[in-house]
Amino acid sequence: MEWAEVINNPLLQNLPFKIELNKFGKLLMSPASNSRGCYQGHMAGALWQHQPQGEVITECSIHTSDGVKVADVAWASAAFLAEFGYTTPYPKAPELCVEIVSPSNSNIEIAEKVELYLAKGAQEVWVVYEDKRLEMFTHTGELAQSQFAPDVQEKIFR
Repeated sequence: MEWAEVINNPLLQNLPFKIELNKFGKLLMSPASNSRGCYQGHMAGALWQHQPQGEVITECSIHTSDGVKVADVAWASAAFLAEFGYTTPYPKAPELCVEIVSPSNSNIEIAEKVELYLAKGAQEVWVVYEDKRLEMFTHTGELAQSQFAPDVQEKIFR
């Protein structure tokens, strides 16, 4: 399948799953949970507060070398939006991509998504765990503090 077919297919609307495509055009689905949605909301609010000059995008689709992946939350600068608008999926990753780990995600899957987003131009990738851990990565490795929202942990893990 192509991404346009996925988002326009009425059978795939309003499912309780996060949908992505692998590089072969096959659907991948992850179950959504209320705690995941809560973290997504807290993350979006924290980013909006710290980075008001850009846009916070939830369920942000990005075309990667392994198909279309969907970051739970992303932040895109005004410059990114001037270049790409709301193209779906984005051909390049916004500056910040966030993955919220669910029980169905493996460590390998999350590590691959971090690498895919960084390879597509993300400056930082955050991984949020339900046990209130946050890991932040750049091309050089793990970060102790983000350039986008230095006190983000306090905001999302209320």
